[in-house]
Amino acid sequence: MKIIKTIGLFAIVFITMASIKNNELASGYDIGDIATDFSLKNVDGEMVSLSNYKDAKGFLIIFTCNTCPYAVAYEDRIILLDKKYKEMGVPVIAINPNNPDVKPGDSFDKMKIRAKEKRFTFPYLLDEGQKIYPQYGASKTPHIYLLEKTKKGNIVKYIGAIDDNYQDESKVEDKYVENAVDAMLAGEEIEVTKTRAIGCSIKV
Repeated sequence: MKIIKTIGLFAIVFITMASIKNNELASGYDIGDIATDFSLKNVDGEMVSLSNYKDAKGFLIIFTCNTCPYAVAYEDRIILLDKKYKEMGVPVIAINPNNPDVKPGDSFDKMKIRAKEKRFTFPYLLDEGQKIYPQYGASKTPHIYLLEKTKKGNIVKYIGAIDDNYQDESKVEDKYVENAVDAMLAGEEIEVTKTRAIGCSIKV
Protein backbone atom coordinates (compact mmCIF):
# COMPACT_ATOMS: atom_id res chain seq x y z
CA MET A 1 0.00 0.00 0.00
CA LYS A 2 2.81 2.42 0.90
CA ILE A 3 4.52 1.64 -2.42
CA ILE A 4 1.33 2.45 -4.35
CA LYS A 5 0.91 5.72 -2.44
CA THR A 6 4.54 6.62 -3.12
CA ILE A 7 4.18 5.91 -6.83
CA GLY A 8 0.99 7.95 -6.89
CA LEU A 9 2.71 10.86 -5.16
CA PHE A 10 5.59 10.80 -7.65
CA ALA A 11 3.11 10.73 -10.51
CA ILE A 12 1.30 13.79 -9.15
CA VAL A 13 4.58 15.65 -8.72
CA PHE A 14 5.70 14.72 -12.25
CA ILE A 15 2.42 15.85 -13.80
CA THR A 16 2.50 19.09 -11.81
CA MET A 17 6.09 19.87 -12.87
CA ALA A 18 5.28 19.06 -16.50
CA SER A 19 2.26 21.34 -16.31
CA ILE A 20 4.35 24.15 -14.86
CA LYS A 21 6.96 23.72 -17.57
CA ASN A 22 4.35 23.73 -20.33
CA ASN A 23 2.75 26.85 -18.89
CA GLU A 24 6.14 28.54 -18.78
CA LEU A 25 6.77 27.64 -22.41
CA ALA A 26 3.29 28.77 -23.43
CA SER A 27 3.81 32.15 -21.83
CA GLY A 28 6.13 34.77 -23.21
CA TYR A 29 5.94 38.10 -24.95
CA ASP A 30 2.71 39.53 -26.27
CA ILE A 31 2.15 42.38 -28.69
CA GLY A 32 3.26 45.63 -27.06
CA ASP A 33 5.63 43.98 -24.59
CA ILE A 34 9.22 45.14 -24.32
CA ALA A 35 11.73 42.41 -25.17
CA THR A 36 14.85 42.27 -23.03
CA ASP A 37 18.27 42.14 -24.66
CA PHE A 38 20.39 38.99 -24.83
CA SER A 39 23.99 38.01 -25.46
CA LEU A 40 24.35 34.82 -27.50
CA LYS A 41 27.21 33.22 -29.41
CA ASN A 42 27.21 33.57 -33.18
CA VAL A 43 28.60 30.91 -35.54
CA ASP A 44 31.69 33.12 -35.96
CA GLY A 45 32.40 32.85 -32.24
CA GLU A 46 31.42 36.44 -31.47
CA MET A 47 28.76 37.36 -28.93
CA VAL A 48 25.75 39.20 -30.36
CA SER A 49 23.30 41.48 -28.58
CA LEU A 50 20.55 43.77 -29.81
CA SER A 51 22.48 46.65 -28.30
CA ASN A 52 25.23 46.01 -30.89
CA TYR A 53 22.93 47.46 -33.55
CA LYS A 54 23.12 51.16 -32.78
CA ASP A 55 21.36 52.32 -35.97
CA ALA A 56 18.67 49.64 -36.10
CA LYS A 57 15.01 50.61 -36.34
CA GLY A 58 13.92 47.14 -35.33
CA PHE A 59 14.74 43.45 -35.51
CA LEU A 60 13.39 40.25 -36.99
CA ILE A 61 14.12 37.65 -34.32
CA ILE A 62 13.68 34.25 -35.94
CA PHE A 63 13.87 31.04 -33.93
CA THR A 64 15.02 28.39 -36.40
CA CYS A 65 17.33 25.40 -36.67
CA ASN A 66 19.22 23.07 -39.02
CA THR A 67 17.05 19.99 -38.87
CA CYS A 68 13.38 20.98 -39.02
CA PRO A 69 11.96 20.56 -42.55
CA TYR A 70 9.82 23.67 -42.09
CA ALA A 71 12.85 25.73 -41.05
CA VAL A 72 14.86 24.41 -43.98
CA ALA A 73 12.00 25.25 -46.36
CA TYR A 74 12.09 28.85 -45.16
CA GLU A 75 15.88 29.39 -45.22
CA ASP A 76 16.00 31.09 -48.61
CA ARG A 77 13.07 33.33 -47.69
CA ILE A 78 14.79 34.28 -44.43
CA ILE A 79 17.92 35.24 -46.36
CA LEU A 80 15.81 37.41 -48.68
CA LEU A 81 14.10 39.06 -45.69
CA ASP A 82 17.48 39.97 -44.26
CA LYS A 83 18.80 41.30 -47.56
CA LYS A 84 15.66 43.40 -48.07
CA TYR A 85 15.18 44.84 -44.61
CA LYS A 86 18.72 45.03 -43.23
CA GLU A 87 19.35 48.02 -45.48
CA MET A 88 16.20 49.62 -44.06
CA GLY A 89 17.37 49.13 -40.48
CA VAL A 90 15.57 45.89 -39.62
CA PRO A 91 18.09 43.02 -39.69
CA VAL A 92 17.35 39.34 -39.19
CA ILE A 93 18.80 37.70 -36.09
CA ALA A 94 18.36 33.92 -36.17
CA ILE A 95 18.45 31.89 -32.96
CA ASN A 96 18.66 28.11 -32.69
CA PRO A 97 16.64 27.17 -29.58
CA ASN A 98 17.05 23.39 -29.76
CA ASN A 99 18.91 21.30 -27.19
CA PRO A 100 21.84 19.73 -29.12
CA ASP A 101 21.93 16.82 -26.67
CA VAL A 102 18.45 15.88 -27.86
CA LYS A 103 18.99 16.93 -31.48
CA PRO A 104 22.70 16.49 -32.40
CA GLY A 105 22.05 17.88 -35.87
CA ASP A 106 21.50 21.25 -34.21
CA SER A 107 24.86 21.36 -32.43
CA PHE A 108 26.98 24.51 -32.63
CA ASP A 109 29.44 22.81 -35.00
CA LYS A 110 26.59 21.78 -37.28
CA MET A 111 25.22 25.33 -37.13
CA LYS A 112 28.54 26.66 -38.41
CA ILE A 113 28.47 24.20 -41.31
CA ARG A 114 24.88 25.07 -42.22
CA ALA A 115 25.52 28.82 -42.09
CA LYS A 116 28.50 28.41 -44.41
CA GLU A 117 26.63 26.10 -46.82
CA LYS A 118 23.67 28.48 -47.12
CA ARG A 119 25.79 31.63 -46.93
CA PHE A 120 23.67 33.14 -44.22
CA THR A 121 23.78 36.93 -44.35
CA PHE A 122 22.67 37.25 -40.73
CA PRO A 123 23.87 36.13 -37.30
CA TYR A 124 22.97 32.54 -36.41
CA LEU A 125 23.04 32.28 -32.63
CA LEU A 126 22.89 29.37 -30.22
CA ASP A 127 20.45 29.67 -27.33
CA GLU A 128 22.87 27.89 -25.02
CA GLY A 129 21.05 26.55 -21.98
CA GLN A 130 17.75 27.37 -23.71
CA LYS A 131 17.23 30.57 -21.72
CA ILE A 132 16.00 32.97 -24.38
CA TYR A 133 13.27 31.17 -26.31
CA PRO A 134 11.05 30.70 -23.21
CA GLN A 135 11.24 34.45 -22.56
CA TYR A 136 9.82 35.04 -26.02
CA GLY A 137 7.34 32.19 -25.77
CA ALA A 138 8.59 30.58 -28.97
CA SER A 139 7.25 27.07 -29.52
CA LYS A 140 8.12 26.26 -33.13
CA THR A 141 10.93 26.46 -35.64
CA PRO A 142 10.54 28.79 -37.38
CA HIS A 143 8.85 31.29 -35.04
CA ILE A 144 9.18 35.00 -35.83
CA TYR A 145 9.12 38.08 -33.60
CA LEU A 146 9.23 41.58 -35.06
CA LEU A 147 10.62 44.14 -32.63
CA GLU A 148 10.52 47.90 -33.03
CA LYS A 149 13.40 49.80 -31.47
CA THR A 150 12.13 52.76 -29.45
CA LYS A 151 13.31 54.96 -26.59
CA LYS A 152 11.29 52.73 -24.27
CA GLY A 153 12.95 49.57 -25.56
CA ASN A 154 12.39 46.91 -28.21
CA ILE A 155 8.63 46.60 -28.51
CA VAL A 156 7.05 43.41 -29.88
CA LYS A 157 4.99 44.27 -32.97
CA TYR A 158 4.34 40.92 -34.64
CA ILE A 159 4.48 37.25 -33.62
CA GLY A 160 4.02 34.16 -35.76
CA ALA A 161 4.70 32.77 -39.23
CA ILE A 162 6.65 34.28 -42.13
CA ASP A 163 3.80 33.79 -44.61
CA ASP A 164 0.86 31.52 -45.35
CA ASN A 165 2.54 28.79 -47.43
CA TYR A 166 5.70 27.05 -46.27
CA GLN A 167 5.50 24.46 -49.04
CA ASP A 168 5.50 26.68 -52.12
CA GLU A 169 6.67 30.28 -52.09
CA SER A 170 5.03 30.91 -55.47
CA LYS A 171 1.63 30.23 -53.89
CA VAL A 172 2.04 32.62 -50.95
CA GLU A 173 -0.92 35.00 -50.66
CA ASP A 174 -0.22 36.69 -47.32
CA LYS A 175 3.32 37.84 -46.54
CA TYR A 176 2.74 38.40 -42.83
CA VAL A 177 6.26 39.46 -41.90
CA GLU A 178 6.83 41.74 -44.89
CA ASN A 179 3.46 43.41 -44.36
CA ALA A 180 4.25 43.94 -40.68
CA VAL A 181 7.72 45.38 -41.30
CA ASP A 182 6.50 47.64 -44.10
CA ALA A 183 3.72 49.01 -41.89
CA MET A 184 6.07 49.51 -38.95
CA LEU A 185 8.61 51.41 -41.05
CA ALA A 186 5.84 53.57 -42.52
CA GLY A 187 4.53 54.39 -39.06
CA GLU A 188 1.24 52.69 -39.85
CA GLU A 189 -0.84 50.24 -37.85
CA ILE A 190 0.02 46.59 -38.46
CA GLU A 191 -3.18 44.87 -39.59
CA VAL A 192 -2.19 41.31 -38.65
CA THR A 193 -0.09 41.21 -35.50
CA LYS A 194 -0.39 37.51 -34.67
CA THR A 195 -0.48 34.33 -36.71
CA ARG A 196 0.01 30.68 -35.87
CA ALA A 197 3.63 29.59 -36.28
CA ILE A 198 3.89 26.44 -38.42
CA GLY A 199 6.91 24.25 -37.79
CA CYS A 200 8.61 21.68 -35.60
CA SER A 201 8.38 21.75 -31.83
CA ILE A 202 11.43 23.06 -29.99
CA LYS A 203 13.53 20.19 -28.67
CA VAL A 204 14.17 20.41 -24.94
